Amino acid sequence: MLSHIWWSLPLTLLVFYFAKKLSIRLKLPIFNPLLISMAVIIPLLLMTHTPYAHYFAGSRILNDLLQPAVVALAFPLYEQLHQIRAQWKSIITICFIGSIVAMVTGTAIALWAGATPEIAASVLPKSVTTPIAMAVADSIGGIPAISAACVIAVGILGAVFGHNLFNLLKIKTQASRGLAMGTASHAVGTARCAEMDHVEGAYSSLALMTCGIITSLIAPFLFPILLHLFG
Repeated sequence: MLSHIWWSLPLTLLVFYFAKKLSIRLKLPIFNPLLISMAVIIPLLLMTHTPYAHYFAGSRILNDLLQPAVVALAFPLYEQLHQIRAQWKSIITICFIGSIVAMVTGTAIALWAGATPEIAASVLPKSVTTPIAMAVADSIGGIPAISAACVIAVGILGAVFGHNLFNLLKIKTQASRGLAMGTASHAVGTARCAEMDHVEGAYSSLALMTCGIITSLIAPFLFPILLHLFG
């Protein structure tokens, strides 16, 4: 087992750099930089018998930058502020419905599949950004680490397949695509939207933040109801 963790930060940065280059060159959704990085780093940790705690400790600064990075997504939102002001009622309604659907579907499926209340509580906040999801899961009796894994999985799925689904359903409005992605796939989906179009990125940022607030406020009251209905 490797006892030194100094290499985890440069390894992460190097792998992501080449994954980003590969993604730009191939231009295929399946080659998402985050997905490629996971596919390289996870087997490497397993082969070297390196505990995740050691790896995380060496690259903790990246985790600490997560929250400022989410806040930085507000910049494209500011650029579209004049349009958002005119549509705020529709936007709030869409984000509210989307948040409720995301929480209900994830929790219900988990409980129907035989998950414990603790696991179901961890799955509930899967569609909001990691810091909020972990805090929500902890507040309702879930496991923050499992919530973080669910958030990553949902984000990658949205980033990889989201725009293909939009095209299949012939959803072309930038605001609609952005709101849908931000509601379902949080920061990872928002980053993908920002790469595709700055307007999409702005609306996705808005949905990301709005749904995070809605989920954190409603989850403690909604989870006991879902547990009673589907548990």
